[in-house]
Amino acid sequence: MAEEGEPPPRGRRSGEVGDGASRAGAEPAEGLSAELRVPRSMFTLDVDLRVPAGEVLAVLGPNGSGKSTLLSALTGSVLVERGRVRLRDRTWLDTGRGVDLPTHRRSVGLLAQRAMLFPHLSALDNVAFGPRAAGTRKSGARGIARDWLERLGLGELAGRAPARLSGGQAQRVALARALAAEPDVLLLDEPLSALDVDAAPAMRGLLHRTLAAQRAPCVLVTHDVLDAVVLADRVVVLDEGGVVERGRTGDVLSRPRTAYTARIAGLNLLAGRATERGVELAGGELRGHVVERVEPGAPAAATFSPAAVAVHRARPEGSPRNVLAVRLVGVEPRGDAIRLRGEHGPPGSGAALAADVTPSAVAELGLGTGEEVFFAVKATEVAVHPVSDG
Repeated sequence: MAEEGEPPPRGRRSGEVGDGASRAGAEPAEGLSAELRVPRSMFTLDVDLRVPAGEVLAVLGPNGSGKSTLLSALTGSVLVERGRVRLRDRTWLDTGRGVDLPTHRRSVGLLAQRAMLFPHLSALDNVAFGPRAAGTRKSGARGIARDWLERLGLGELAGRAPARLSGGQAQRVALARALAAEPDVLLLDEPLSALDVDAAPAMRGLLHRTLAAQRAPCVLVTHDVLDAVVLADRVVVLDEGGVVERGRTGDVLSRPRTAYTARIAGLNLLAGRATERGVELAGGELRGHVVERVEPGAPAAATFSPAAVAVHRARPEGSPRNVLAVRLVGVEPRGDAIRLRGEHGPPGSGAALAADVTPSAVAELGLGTGEEVFFAVKATEVAVHPVSDG
């Protein structure tokens, strides 16, 4: 799933614990654990997370799902109604015992969307700020800062003011500043979203190499699925403040159980009830192959790639394929293909589906938005997964 020039997906270390949810109540060795309930105006954040040492957890979700609230709760900058945060054997937050360490005592390194460098300090002194704040003498702090700037390929920019740095350079200085303080936990808040198309891949590769060498647990909040694929060992997906999916990155993205995850993974998803041969939808059965056993009648989702869809003007008669009536809502270029976006089901509330076809097919069929067409997909291309009732 990585693009050309991107580092490979982050590999899982042998012997490391999987999703913390599979070991209820167990603290990850030398890692971060958090149980948080934070009421907000539009939702209530209610999560339980485990991040073992040396592991990167990506937090995905639509706008307003609780990602920023989660980071604020971990840093101690938002009021938590009920919860507990522990790092190794140290408690940062325990509302039941009245423990709530202030932000400056939580040993958190934060890399945000924008570098937020101190404008009056050089790149060197920006990076030295953390060690200085921890009590290291100026000469020692500058030595640490020089070392980090060299590691991140910024040695020649040590004396440069932030105003004279490019966006990518400034973000690398901000990363060096976060790491120079030797934080116990690293939090990355959309670290690549403000970078241009040239700077972002280079920064992603730098993060890939740097995080692989870190033992501090890391939480990465991102909208970009490529960040999760390249940087994260595991993923949680938030929606309306709750965790709707979690697991190893490859597993979650290849077997999505929510429409949001399917969309960012580039897959179509239709939810219904499991049958012996597929999923029962409002309009009939969609046949597929069962990836993970699910009892008939239980909630299930069928997923398939837009590239596996054939598009027809009229319903194909006698076709062994699954056939879905779709209203076209968009036609857009996508590399060498044309992506047809459609809606299956009641207008305004149907399931969003996509098909990737050739430009010549679009021209031959004379397709345009608002028209009804038929998407056909082989049962062998449809994967069936169990989903939660919640």
